[in-house]
Amino acid sequence: MISAPARRGAVLATAFAFLVTMMGTTLPTPLYSLYSQRLDFTEFTVTILFAVYAFGVMFALIVFGRLSDQIGRRPILLTALVLAVISAVMFLLPLSLPLLIAARIVSGLSAGLMSGTGTAAVIDLVGPADKARAGMLAIAVNTGGLGVGTLFAGVVADLSSAPLTLPYAVHLGLSVLAFVTLRAFTPAPADPAPLRLQAPRLTVPAPIRGAFVRGVLAAGAGFAVCGVLTAVSALFLVRYLGIGSHTVAGLVVFLAFAFMVVGQFVARRISSRAAMQAGCGGLVVAAAVLAVALSAESLAALLIAPIVLGVSAGLCVNAGLAATVERVDPAQRGAVSSAFFAGLYLMLAVPAIGVGALSLAIGMRESGLVFAGLVALLAAAVGVADIAARGSAARATPLP
Repeated sequence: MISAPARRGAVLATAFAFLVTMMGTTLPTPLYSLYSQRLDFTEFTVTILFAVYAFGVMFALIVFGRLSDQIGRRPILLTALVLAVISAVMFLLPLSLPLLIAARIVSGLSAGLMSGTGTAAVIDLVGPADKARAGMLAIAVNTGGLGVGTLFAGVVADLSSAPLTLPYAVHLGLSVLAFVTLRAFTPAPADPAPLRLQAPRLTVPAPIRGAFVRGVLAAGAGFAVCGVLTAVSALFLVRYLGIGSHTVAGLVVFLAFAFMVVGQFVARRISSRAAMQAGCGGLVVAAAVLAVALSAESLAALLIAPIVLGVSAGLCVNAGLAATVERVDPAQRGAVSSAFFAGLYLMLAVPAIGVGALSLAIGMRESGLVFAGLVALLAAAVGVADIAARGSAARATPLP
């Protein structure tokens, strides 16, 4: 039986490892304009760089999502940190497009292992008495790390003479520290189950499948907008607004992820039904503000859109986790958590590729406007479906 101080240390070590791993995945975000200049590629290439990361995440979630339920959380978390170290080293090597793609894939694998297993590990360590707080902490360090990474890299790029190396050198040191801390403060599995090689399959228990689909679609709509902002905001600022500041480019994405954490806190103070409805409505508003930013070339609107987006997506993610990961047995938690995040990262990657491809035909701004309209329609449809599903469930519940 782990003592209370040891449990707190394990929670902090796991949260720190989660934060550091996710921080590394967004370091390139405000630097894409620099990479574009150095390697002479288009915005479509940037979206491909972003997408290979997201597909790396999905591969890790799908193939290894159940593994932590078998052999324990700690070995998977340590492996994620090793991959984070490898990714940082690859970014520090002489620059080339193939190496950049490979580094993004390794970064995605690291994030994929950490996203599902880290969420399950935090919920396990906090314990069944406060699963709500544990879920909020897991998403806070996940999205907080994503936000910190992009802002940190942007500031360093503006202040440093080595913008394409210093952020990764710092992340390398933090990843090593996180590995040492996690190994020291988290307990090894007492009696890990033998490794069983199985076909990749993430199962979602039948009672939560409807809530799972709605949660993934709602939160995924928010992640889709975050993905597009992450992929093209730096280039949009330079080409349409004439703003070359990497800090501003990092700030746009930081606001989305930082306010996603705010959405988490709000969601825990209201019902999951209210959180889902408010989140879906907010995503419609966020898409509208983003459309204004693109059509009017407005920096103010471009900074407001990620704030509304972040809060709304945070509400949807929290409502989705509450209705899925927090409702299943610990033996299923790793698989369900991984399936949930695999769905989110699918919706993170595919729209970014679509916007990049469409931009070749009609331009970045026009493709962004098409995308904003589709996001608004999806969020509205999920909100209506959630109302209908909850109404049907209420009518099916017999009166006492």
